[in-house]
Amino acid sequence: MTVHDLPALNATLNGISGTLLLAGYVCIRTKRIALHRRFMIAAFTASSLFLVSYLVYHAQVGNVHFTRQGFVRPLYFTILITHVSLAAVVLPLALITLSRGLKARFPQHRRIARWTFPIWMYVSVSGVLVYVLLYQPTWLI
Repeated sequence: MTVHDLPALNATLNGISGTLLLAGYVCIRTKRIALHRRFMIAAFTASSLFLVSYLVYHAQVGNVHFTRQGFVRPLYFTILITHVSLAAVVLPLALITLSRGLKARFPQHRRIARWTFPIWMYVSVSGVLVYVLLYQPTWLI
């Protein structure tokens, strides 16, 4: 694996995180709390690995410029700006949510998890879209 493989790894980790989040959501809705906990810890782990890989990649490569034109350009930047902004918001939310869940402070955990889940899901899915739009230029003209 080289540094140039990291964007694909990052997209994969985002996809895994989103899948685990969705599985955790289904588990909590069906009252399978122990399984919910495992899925959410796994989602947090996948997102943490993404963050490390993302930082390593950009420390090595720097900025990658989006060079495509047309309707895809404003689409890409809209997704990118919301992705980055919400990623900055979800990091402390995820830490607080995880901490409250692990400490069995469930009323406080539920209050913040209602906000954390949709933001974290958006960040995970939009991370995959950013990868596709930036690194797979033939996918969408």
